Amino acid sequence: MSFSSIVWTKDCALLLYIVWTISFSTLRVYGVDGSAPDSPEPTPPLELPRPGFVAVNRALLTQASTLPPSNLPKLWVFGKMGCLSNSKTEDQRNEEKAQREANKKIEKQLQKDKQIYRATHRLLLLGAGESGKSTIVKQMRILHVNGFNAEEKKQKIHDIKNNIKEAIETIVAAMSTLTPPCKIACPANQSRIEYVMNLVNQKDFEFPSEFYDHAKFLWQDEGVRACWERSNEYQLIDCAQYFLDRIDVVRQHDYTPTDQDLLRCRVLTSGIFETRFQIDKVNFHMFDVGGQRDERRKWIQCFNDVTAIIFVVASSSYNMVIREDNQTNRLQEALNLFKNIWNNRWLRTISVILFLNKQDLLAEKVLAAKSKIEDYFAEFARYTTPDDAIPEQGEDPRVTRAKYFIRDEFLRISTASGDGRHYCYPHFTCAVDTENIRRVFNDCRDIIQRMHLRH
Repeated sequence: MSFSSIVWTKDCALLLYIVWTISFSTLRVYGVDGSAPDSPEPTPPLELPRPGFVAVNRALLTQASTLPPSNLPKLWVFGKMGCLSNSKTEDQRNEEKAQREANKKIEKQLQKDKQIYRATHRLLLLGAGESGKSTIVKQMRILHVNGFNAEEKKQKIHDIKNNIKEAIETIVAAMSTLTPPCKIACPANQSRIEYVMNLVNQKDFEFPSEFYDHAKFLWQDEGVRACWERSNEYQLIDCAQYFLDRIDVVRQHDYTPTDQDLLRCRVLTSGIFETRFQIDKVNFHMFDVGGQRDERRKWIQCFNDVTAIIFVVASSSYNMVIREDNQTNRLQEALNLFKNIWNNRWLRTISVILFLNKQDLLAEKVLAAKSKIEDYFAEFARYTTPDDAIPEQGEDPRVTRAKYFIRDEFLRISTASGDGRHYCYPHFTCAVDTENIRRVFNDCRDIIQRMHLRH
């Protein structure tokens, strides 16, 4: 049933007041005032030639036209078909039917996508700069997304060559700035230093054969090596030694990077990168976000519907400073950042998987004994290895004590709140070790699944 009314205009004072009762194909018209006629004889019904066709009494039209607008009652129209407008065309009906079917398909797909979204584990990788977050993502690709194809490996060659160039430039440039400075061991290499320093601001460098020759001789110089050993006093990429040792391999015309080369290659992460993979039919979305201070403002974009946070720490950075100010201790920066994330009001129900990364480099530094942890964290002098410590097979006790001290510094922050709404799960990792990451991530899957069920 539908309603219709007639609107008056300035030039036309015509009102139709028709009330009809449909009985199959009939229409009954009553008095203009809306009531039944006074005559005992009812107004005979007006027969309709066919359903939907309205026959109007001309006398009523004449009578209605003489009434002022203020005296005209409302018009109510009751139709069998619900509306007296022209019937829809066949094309219109077909179009509406097609639209309804399309809407059903869209709704069905939306429901399917919603189910997939709810079943997906979203992992947010956070941590200070150069902690190894992007390397973790690369490992997920190697382990769960068929690795890197030939074209992707080819595209990384230039980045690897740039790592060699940046490494040798940084080392020789630091030799004269350190206190005390480092001196070149072989005077003949001075010209090679000048060659390298002239490359610093060159763009689109083509890496001629002479570049590799100069870089190789310099890397073999004892003075350059001495400067490299003091790399905690300046900013040097972690992969410097690895690629400088592989100069003869990288310089070959048919060079193809290995998985280890790709894992070691350092490229600054700027922005947000998503990697999708599946393990045992369970979907994971891993988000890698730049860790430098100016990149952290972008993190808030990723906080929605996060299953868990994987916080990555460079454990070996206890004797290094951050690039941003060359003053703040890197490990202390990581501790401060972890505290901010742990106490963030938007993240108080999200648990954190703590990756204490770069255990290989930490062990090297501890065993070399040139940079003692207590020189940077005085409390380490009073620290004893905890009873729950489980050393790796053949691990030096000094290394065990060092890595558990760093672990406990983070756990002290996570247990301080004591609200029981989220938890910290620490793991010792070496991001460039594929088997280590496979084992650790398998251990984390059950934790992630439990977290997902809580949301």
